[in-house]
Amino acid sequence: MKLVPCLSTLTIDRRTIMPRVRLRVDGAPVDDRLADASTEFPDAEFRVLAALPVDTGLLDVVEVTTPDGDDVVQCFENAPEVRSFEVIHADSERILIRFVIPVSETYNALVAAGIVPQQPVSLRDGWYVAEVTASHERLSAYTEELAAADLPYRVASVTQAHDSSELLTDRQWEFVTEAVERGFYDTPRNCTLTELAGEFDINVSAMSRLRHRAESRIVTAFVAETA
Repeated sequence: MKLVPCLSTLTIDRRTIMPRVRLRVDGAPVDDRLADASTEFPDAEFRVLAALPVDTGLLDVVEVTTPDGDDVVQCFENAPEVRSFEVIHADSERILIRFVIPVSETYNALVAAGIVPQQPVSLRDGWYVAEVTASHERLSAYTEELAAADLPYRVASVTQAHDSSELLTDRQWEFVTEAVERGFYDTPRNCTLTELAGEFDINVSAMSRLRHRAESRIVTAFVAETA
C-alpha cells in the first residue's frame, strides 16, 4: 500500500515538473566501445556511474558485475581505442574500472538534444537502460537524434508530469503556501483554520472548502504521479 506523505513535506512552488521517460537504447549498431564490450560479455551487468567529456574523449567510471572480471579487464586493455584505463577495485563478483574512450554516437544523441545525461545507467548485451527527465521538446529532439543515428530504442515507461502552476488556482496556492509557512500542517499545529480564515478575510466554512479543494488536487496528483 502506498502512503501519501503529509503536506508539510511537499515543496510549495510553481516550478515545472518535466516528464520522466525510461528508455532502452541499443548502442551496438554504432561506434560505441562500451556497448561493444557488453555484447562480448552478454551475461555481465555494466553500470555507468559517471560519464564526463574530457579533452581526449569520454571519461567513464563503470561497475561490472561478472565472475569474468579478468577477461573484461583484458578486453579494455587490449582495445586500441581505449586511451587510458585503470582498475579501481576488483573482487570475485565485480570490478570497478575507469577509462577514456572516444565519445560515442549514443552519448552525442543526448548532448545534441540538450539533455544532461543522468547516471547511473545500466547496460547489458549492448542495450542501455536509462531514465531521462526533460521537456517534451527535448525528448522529441532526442528521439529524432536516435533515429538519425540509426540507434534502435524502445520506450519502457513514461511518467506523465504536470505543470504545477496549473495544479492549483492562485487562491489555492495562496492558502497552501500560507498554511505551510504558518505551521498549520505541523504537529502540533501552530495555527488554526480560524486564524487562517481571518488572514484571508473569509469565514471558516469558506476556508474549509478552499482547504479541501487544494488538498484534494495535491493528493490526487501525487498519487497519480507515483502509481
